[in-house]
Amino acid sequence: MTARHVAVVGAGPAGLAAAEAALGAGARVTLIDSADQPGGQYHRMLPEAYGAAHPERLQHGWRAFDRRRRRVLAHPRCAWWSETSVWALERPDPDEPGVPRVHVLRGPADGGRRSRRVLDPDALVLATGAHDRVLPFPGWELPGVFTAGAAQALAKGERVVVGDRVVVAGSGPFLLPVAASLLGVGSRVVEVLEANPAGTLARGWGRRPWRMAAHGAKARELAQYTALLLRHRVPCRAGRTVVEARGDGRVEEVVTARLRADWSVVPGTERTAAVDALCVSHGFSPQLELPVAAGCALRGTPGGDVVAVDDDQRTSCPGVYAAGEITGIAGAPAARAEGALAGWLAAGGARGAPALRPLRRSRDQGRAFAVRLADAHPIGAAWPGWLRPETIVCRCEEADYASLCRAAGDVATRGARVAKLQTRAGLGPCQGRVCGPTVAELGDRLAGRPPEHPAEGLPAPGPHHRPVAQPVRLGELAAAPEPSPENTTSRPRSSNTEQSS
Repeated sequence: MTARHVAVVGAGPAGLAAAEAALGAGARVTLIDSADQPGGQYHRMLPEAYGAAHPERLQHGWRAFDRRRRRVLAHPRCAWWSETSVWALERPDPDEPGVPRVHVLRGPADGGRRSRRVLDPDALVLATGAHDRVLPFPGWELPGVFTAGAAQALAKGERVVVGDRVVVAGSGPFLLPVAASLLGVGSRVVEVLEANPAGTLARGWGRRPWRMAAHGAKARELAQYTALLLRHRVPCRAGRTVVEARGDGRVEEVVTARLRADWSVVPGTERTAAVDALCVSHGFSPQLELPVAAGCALRGTPGGDVVAVDDDQRTSCPGVYAAGEITGIAGAPAARAEGALAGWLAAGGARGAPALRPLRRSRDQGRAFAVRLADAHPIGAAWPGWLRPETIVCRCEEADYASLCRAAGDVATRGARVAKLQTRAGLGPCQGRVCGPTVAELGDRLAGRPPEHPAEGLPAPGPHHRPVAQPVRLGELAAAPEPSPENTTSRPRSSNTEQSS
């Protein structure tokens, strides 16, 4: 009997655990990631050419990750597709239910000879992770202003110093490991600013404190970061954030201010600090392009939409499983548990296997932690008060706040799709990945409307609907796909994507 073929998209903690579990259940696995090494942002590795030791290898489960990575990549039934982008998922015909067809491009994103492949797996596990969400403020488009995740990636993955004097600001515990990574490469972290005041943090983290006993590892990790910042005399302040960045050609100073619980600025509390870099994160946006393309249902949370899954990590799309941050921001241990569940069951493993019980328990503890995290670090409703008419909201197209206000005030351009064409917000190279949630939120607020209902025959407008999930050159789109040996057991079927291209 031929083994089931499971395609896993994403090789972070969730994806790597899914691949290992699927192999353990006897499946063939194709593990796909755009990076050249597994690990994702959490276990980001230095390029092999550096030949350098990783300073964090003794922390955060590095040894367990390294053992898992070696087992998976060396397994005879695993095909590791590094530097590979999934640019489309093609749904089957309604009268032929099945798993979406996976269209990929293999090769470096900036290379000129990427090969096109098509996979028809028996099951698909999506573990695409999340990226920083950054709310706009005056000057955020200046060179030297980084998302916190980008700054950490440069520090951990390339040993690049983004600046000598750096402020880290925004909301969430992720600010602490970012500051630690910056210190590790020689930056001076001027201060770490948490936008939510101490009362909000205390209510969120202090609710039912006995349940925090299940998260002892996270508490120890937090203590390590706190001790490191204390050794370097880095002040951490709650209820304060950056509301403006200034500079001639690049960021030279930031204006910080004290915030109320709703994130409105307390007048008279502004002060300036000289910097040459600013790192900002206001939480995370799950990367939902592929789940939406597959037809997976979403569910709303206080932090935004996530993929809806059942107790077995199955989505609403047959044969498609989801794990990790696209189902909710709950931390790496929960992501690993979700990935292992998804991989085992996608491979046809027994649903009642004893090994799944601790995985479900860890997953459920992670989901409870995600709720606590959202309560402790919400985005305040008054943040648009930071904006000025000339504040850039969409950096790609330089669409400012005034243009969004004009579009929302005109009945003819008030609809989400028409406003997008009118302002060009979200039509640039990033295709709304950075500004999309913000533009949608501002549009609804300015127009005084609830989220828009879809027109007949069209999907609901939203920042995650992208038929082409990754940039594709026209020559790559026109080229015929190369045969994939992983498709030897796949069912033949016509390709709507091939016909449309």
